[in-house]
Amino acid sequence: MATTLFTQNTIACIWDFDKTLIPEYMQSPLFRRYNIDEATFWEETNRLADHYRKRGYHLSPEIAYLNHLLTYVLAGPLQGLNNKALADCGRDIQFYPGLPEFFGRAKTFVQERPEYVKHEISVEHYIVSTGIAPMIRGSAIAPHVDGIWACEFVENPLQPGFLKQNEMALEASAEIAQIGMVIDNTTKTRAIFEINKGTNRNPAIDVNSKMAEEDRRIPLQNMLYIADGPSDVPSFSVVKSGGGRTYAVYNPEKAAEFAQNDRLLQSGRIHGYGPADYRAGSSTDQWLRLHFHQICDRIVTDREAAVASKASKPPRHLNATPAEEEARLAAKAPRQSSFL
Repeated sequence: MATTLFTQNTIACIWDFDKTLIPEYMQSPLFRRYNIDEATFWEETNRLADHYRKRGYHLSPEIAYLNHLLTYVLAGPLQGLNNKALADCGRDIQFYPGLPEFFGRAKTFVQERPEYVKHEISVEHYIVSTGIAPMIRGSAIAPHVDGIWACEFVENPLQPGFLKQNEMALEASAEIAQIGMVIDNTTKTRAIFEINKGTNRNPAIDVNSKMAEEDRRIPLQNMLYIADGPSDVPSFSVVKSGGGRTYAVYNPEKAAEFAQNDRLLQSGRIHGYGPADYRAGSSTDQWLRLHFHQICDRIVTDREAAVASKASKPPRHLNATPAEEEARLAAKAPRQSSFL
């Protein structure tokens, strides 16, 4: 008997990281720990593509900073850097006010009305970032999220001939040496579709597989995407065009970020924007809670309409019309004999 794959009563809250959940770049604690001038690193990174172009090379801007980090490892300033050290640096990441508490509170928004509880609506949080995954996993937000998409490094790369060896020696002094995963502003949309189709929960589902909308685990209209700026326009576009909600945040201390968010709103990229303050009662907290409830209301309506359309009505007794009732009584009355 055919059946749908998922009940579609889950809301996905998808977050950017840098300048959305934290006021600085996540690499800042790493640079402080290793006494590296952050401004110099980013200036070098921003000029890499132009310098390599003059040498006849084409460098993808999305991997420039990752490559430059590896160069710092090889050249000495970041010697010995490994994934454990990156996770340790993640503990020093400072979040905007109200975090990570908001992540837990958001999950209670779908329990505030009995009809939401009746339909077992739930919330999942995902981080999709161009930053470094081990640092996010080491941060205070990690226990509150259901999945992380970000850049990864490989330590001790496998050497030629490894397929013919039964055992591979692992060096005690592991050090990142290769890029394992790149998430850029475009591939963020792939992560959204992995969440949409349920690939992250069921590896048997390929993200490129054709799936009917009713078979997808979390419809786009069940998503909220929260980020800080123009680099997230592809993701804003995917979620908004699919019927989900899009929201931008800004640092209240930076007027340029406010103006940037306003341009995103005026151009139709987002539904709303507000300060990166997630404390209970803040304008951002209230906006997100309101739209969580609106998504919940639509889920309830859709599910109850589905029940009504698929469940046939049971047979029932019909009330007779007055004429029918009179005829029924007449048929029961005793007849007079014609011989009288």
